Amino acid sequence: MKSIELFAGAGGLGIGTGKAGFRPVEVVEWDDYCVETIRENQGRDVSIVKGWSLVHGDVRDVSFTRWEGKVELISGGPPCQPFSLGGKHRAHRDDRDLWSQAVRAVRESRPRAFIFENVKGLTRATFATYLSYIQLQLQYPSLARRDAEDWQEHLGRLERHHTSGAPLEYRLVTRLVNAADYGVPQRRERVFFVGFREDLGVEWSFPDGEFSADALIWEQAVTGEYWERLGVAKRDRVLSPRAEARARTLRKLGREAIATKAWRTVREALLDLPDPEHQPHASALLLNHRFQGGARTYPGHTGSPLDAPAKTLKAGVHGVPGGENMLLRPDGSVRYFTVRESARLQTFPDDYKFHGSWTETMRQLGNAVPVRLAETVARDVAGHLKAVAA
Repeated sequence: MKSIELFAGAGGLGIGTGKAGFRPVEVVEWDDYCVETIRENQGRDVSIVKGWSLVHGDVRDVSFTRWEGKVELISGGPPCQPFSLGGKHRAHRDDRDLWSQAVRAVRESRPRAFIFENVKGLTRATFATYLSYIQLQLQYPSLARRDAEDWQEHLGRLERHHTSGAPLEYRLVTRLVNAADYGVPQRRERVFFVGFREDLGVEWSFPDGEFSADALIWEQAVTGEYWERLGVAKRDRVLSPRAEARARTLRKLGREAIATKAWRTVREALLDLPDPEHQPHASALLLNHRFQGGARTYPGHTGSPLDAPAKTLKAGVHGVPGGENMLLRPDGSVRYFTVRESARLQTFPDDYKFHGSWTETMRQLGNAVPVRLAETVARDVAGHLKAVAA
């Protein structure tokens, strides 16, 4: 199944859709470092990106009309800084807000489905009107904004069109999800926009996550099987007061009340990697696995505990925000995650190499979609597209 990937970044969403069975025929990205990351992996014959037709340029300069009716999927993550909790919150006033280009690509190519994602900040109350505007554009992409029309006027026209009883062009589902619920060893909340072309008649709901905090707490605080499986000494078995309190409730409910698998933790994700600080020679044999000194904690930035999913990896507006991308050991000491470790937490393949300095590669990873989450959503979409084509 053919697809187009917009705002590809380092490739997380595109790799995920590729693993789900889609074949990108056009991949658009303007950032030099991200493009070099993709090209370097293509040059290294990394199969998942080797066949990508990469366009290094501004999406605003790319026409998608030649793909009209010829692709099954468009996917992408329009730049999220305008809505990020760590950004400046400028939304539609920010030059990096490229949602209109995502809608244009849908309008010009008319894919059978689309998958777009963005940061949790887009769901904040202050952005509610603009979120509605994005949703209406995705449902009626042919109703384009006129040259002399500002976005509020366009929104009003879309609202009138929507309430007039006009038929939908795309059936849209919007859902805020936590990547940890889908087996990603990171608590990373993202909002997804998934749409199917109306003429396909697809009835779809977002796939449920199969992992939970409760299942992890049960294995750690009730049965202890988590610690035994990973060979963790009793002195290193650290639980938060909140987890201890939840465990008391779970003991009363019983394991049968938890119909999910345990959240994956930082310890599990990094278990077979050598410690870059104390095993530098072994670490040097792996891609992007080099110790970075200078980690320190400060209020609100205390690192990610080993025995829980990582906190959300951040790209930062002015470089890497230290406490957000650190490992917190049971003894209270901290160090920065290496690029390879961060890639593990974002579920990138181990043979995927990131181009640039530590700060630059961490920015790429902080902006990425976890590959496993992308694959889960895309695989479900692919299944529904195959079902209606059968």
